[in-house]
Amino acid sequence: MASSKSNNTLSSTFYLTGIPGYEEFHHWISIPFCLLYLVGIMGNCTILHIVRTDSRLHEPMYCFLAMLSLTDMSMSMPTMISLLRVLWSISREIQFNTCVVQMFFIHTFSFTESSVLLAMALDRYVAICHPLRYATILTPKLITKIGILALLRSSLPIIPPLARLTYFPFCRSHVLSHSYCLHQDMIRLACADIKFNVIYGLVLIIMLWGMDSLGIFVSYIFILRSVLRIASREGRLKALNTCASHICAVLILYVPMIGLSIVHRFAKHSSPLIHIFMAHIYLLIPPVLNPVIYSMKTKQIRQGILHLLLPSEH
Repeated sequence: MASSKSNNTLSSTFYLTGIPGYEEFHHWISIPFCLLYLVGIMGNCTILHIVRTDSRLHEPMYCFLAMLSLTDMSMSMPTMISLLRVLWSISREIQFNTCVVQMFFIHTFSFTESSVLLAMALDRYVAICHPLRYATILTPKLITKIGILALLRSSLPIIPPLARLTYFPFCRSHVLSHSYCLHQDMIRLACADIKFNVIYGLVLIIMLWGMDSLGIFVSYIFILRSVLRIASREGRLKALNTCASHICAVLILYVPMIGLSIVHRFAKHSSPLIHIFMAHIYLLIPPVLNPVIYSMKTKQIRQGILHLLLPSEH
């Protein structure tokens, strides 16, 4: 009987939502989304190309930046495909199993981005607090291990709640409130006891995002202590300037992420536009702004872009 229910669920069709009340403007609304998507892809591909081709950038800081760019693209790609299908009126339908795969990628790479930002905070801590040991601590082998651990740490815990979804009956509406699949959105449609998924999701957020943000906060406490010991004002500003891009990246990820979690859990009866707006900011803004911030604030990346654009002058 349980197997039959599971098979029925797996073959179920769900319907994605565009921008409610603005259906006649969907084609126009798709233009800024397309532009944001292209800017994000081009920006992150540029960062990856510069880090790969410039041997001077084969340092821990830039390896982590490359990880951030890969994560950004992996987080935005699955959402943009289904979003544009809805806005271009190609299809609103999505199969349950496709929805689960999309949820897996969205949530996995959201957590991975948080883990990468924690690794980047560790990089800044070692660079400022233990500069003489920087190269010996953050070896290529350790950086590879950190990258693999970040991916495993983010992907494996996602499996249990998604696996449970395959056994939930969906006897109510099959209309999702976003243009892509989110776990919080899906469980609201289930005609079953969803306590495990709700509690597990909350614990997962605390254990991953919470621990990552705490680790970043503690890292910056030690960084500030070391910076304040630097005698010259110029030296202190130079040290802090190397952290500016990372701090901006942290804020760009965590502020929308916290906002979306609050809206889903405590503002369920608010306007659907608020939920949709927060979800799009959460998934689209980091991939777009991170390359821009690192290009503006990091001299080596800026020089790499100029060399790419104007090779004859460099």
